Amino acid sequence: MDSTPSPSSSSPFDLVSSALERDLSGGGASAPEDPANGRQDQILGAVSLDRELRITRCSLNAPVFAGLHAGVGSPFVDLLPPGDVPTVTRRLHQVLQTGEAHVARIQRLRRDDGSELVVSMSVLPAAAPQEGLTVSLIAMATRLHLYAAETAIGTSLDIGETAQALAQSLLAWGDVAAVDLDYAVWTGEGITGHGEGRIRLRRAALVPDRAWPEGYVTPGDDLPGDASRLLALAVLRDDTPQAVVIPDREALERVFGGAQVMRALVPVDRSAGVACIPLVLAGEPPVVLGVAEVWRRADRPFRDSELFDLQELVARTAHHVDLARQHQREHTQVLALQRRLLPRTGGDTVEIASVYQPTTPDSAGVGGDWVNSFPLPDGRTALVVGDVVGHGLGAAAIMGQLSMEARALLSAGLAPDEVLEHLDETVTLLDDADSGLAAGYSALGSTCCIALYDPVSHQVALSSAGHLPPVLLSPDGHAQQLAVRPHPGLGAEFALREPFDVHTFDTPPGSLLALYTDGLVEDPAVSIDEGIGRLSAAVSTVHPWEDLQQAARRVVAALAPARRRDDVTLLLARMIGYRKGDTTTWRLPARPDAPARARARIAALLRQWGAADDTTETVLLLVSELVANAVRHATGPVTVRVIRAGHGLLCEVGDTGNGRPRLSRGGLLDEGGRGLQIVHRLTTRWGVRWTDTGKVVWAEVAK
Repeated sequence: MDSTPSPSSSSPFDLVSSALERDLSGGGASAPEDPANGRQDQILGAVSLDRELRITRCSLNAPVFAGLHAGVGSPFVDLLPPGDVPTVTRRLHQVLQTGEAHVARIQRLRRDDGSELVVSMSVLPAAAPQEGLTVSLIAMATRLHLYAAETAIGTSLDIGETAQALAQSLLAWGDVAAVDLDYAVWTGEGITGHGEGRIRLRRAALVPDRAWPEGYVTPGDDLPGDASRLLALAVLRDDTPQAVVIPDREALERVFGGAQVMRALVPVDRSAGVACIPLVLAGEPPVVLGVAEVWRRADRPFRDSELFDLQELVARTAHHVDLARQHQREHTQVLALQRRLLPRTGGDTVEIASVYQPTTPDSAGVGGDWVNSFPLPDGRTALVVGDVVGHGLGAAAIMGQLSMEARALLSAGLAPDEVLEHLDETVTLLDDADSGLAAGYSALGSTCCIALYDPVSHQVALSSAGHLPPVLLSPDGHAQQLAVRPHPGLGAEFALREPFDVHTFDTPPGSLLALYTDGLVEDPAVSIDEGIGRLSAAVSTVHPWEDLQQAARRVVAALAPARRRDDVTLLLARMIGYRKGDTTTWRLPARPDAPARARARIAALLRQWGAADDTTETVLLLVSELVANAVRHATGPVTVRVIRAGHGLLCEVGDTGNGRPRLSRGGLLDEGGRGLQIVHRLTTRWGVRWTDTGKVVWAEVAK
């Protein structure tokens, strides 16, 4: 009686398993070979596995499976590339446990010589009464492989990953595959047509990954000049890019010549052949991006049909390489911008450290978080942290615009709340909601926190737009989040438009201020308050003597989630300030004798500081002019402050007026207007900043 299950009692997968079991028992089957082109477009093989995933029977007799070690009793995973073992093992166990088949998954199998075979692999439960699994392997048809390869190559905009994906796909036609790119393509520069022999090649990818002999060109290495020239000539014959086949070692030696070039290009000492296929952008004239090379043993010559397939694959994927080149260029430019925006080391009054980590490699190392710190001309230090919604180049471009505008406004003397008001207007103008959200970023809803540290008063003035509260570590080791009144983010037109608040905090020498973005403290498993509490605890462990940059890295490593959903940014500022003996402040009544009284006090101070005579004369004349202007144009008391800094002396005169002093070209007969001309000539730089009660004119005098 026929024991074959009937369709009414078995699933289609049971029928397939039964058919494969009979095939295993009968010695295997294969698709016929087409004698016209010598290709086997589809070959079937089968393997039986026990519950320990060891091979019990196999039918891999077709020529296409030559070199696969599938002995009875050996683990099936020995056929897999090491990187695929965990995924495939998990898939096999899942079929054993659930009885549900995995059908038609693209997979690579490893031959004994290190080359790989691309197959379509299906995993089915073994047909009763057998136990275990039945694995069917179909050597992929050329058309299917071309489609799968093109799909894989187009998944990344990284130039190295794109070249690696192309080399992996080319390996189906040979034993070794390499991609050599024009140096301008590798670096993302603009490309044009090349003159004869002027192409410069760099190895971008090489497979398989193994230990290569000394002198052989591996990824990141430049090809020898002779090799670049000769390869360029090979693919640019008659000014038309063409595939070229060099069939054996003797021909290679005739083409390449010297022993050094042979060691750099030929992966074995035995005879080997190579097919060189140019990566070409169509145009008049066509532009060569580089060369794809497929190497294999000389006893396996390339057939015309194989060269046609290789050229088709390379032609289909050349535009992916060019897209990666363009992305590399944009990425390099944005990284340069972001590096320019990163904080520099602090000066004499504050120590700065920062850490920035993008979300994932998908964001190409750039994102919407921005952090900056810089000294202001009047001796204060600005600390700025912000967060643009989203990641990538668009978010980084908005980040750059906001950061540079904030720096310009702060340097012009505006207070933190005034700067945020201007940024709020800028965000509204910058935002293009449709295109921005489609690209994964938005200017609306950006957050920003600005802190200004005064090293004389040892205070920080801080304003925030939708940003999380900073954490302050006092010199006694107690860390706490600062009580900052919440405010909507920038450009939040839907919210009630309220003025930005300014919060002032005492930061005695030795204090540590931590500014950060939400990616550092947000964790789906805990509340945001608990995340900020963890940050406070981590900051409290920073020792006053500890290197601040190392401390910042340690805090980020302790807090940043393993699977980040947002960029992570941390800025630490250790307050040092001026020593008490390096600064003096006086308040004088706005009377005609105020300039004389100021000169007398400053003369005594500079004698005490041991200032040079010419410096003393300059400072006396400078302060006299500034105080006289304050008495003439403002009301109320005049404040005079002198600071001894490492680069010179900083003189400040404050009053209750709100007019802006302007430098003008005075006429020869004008009776006034020369005070600022004198200030301008005596100082290295000067400027104005506004306060709650009026303004301060500051000027710097070199020692």
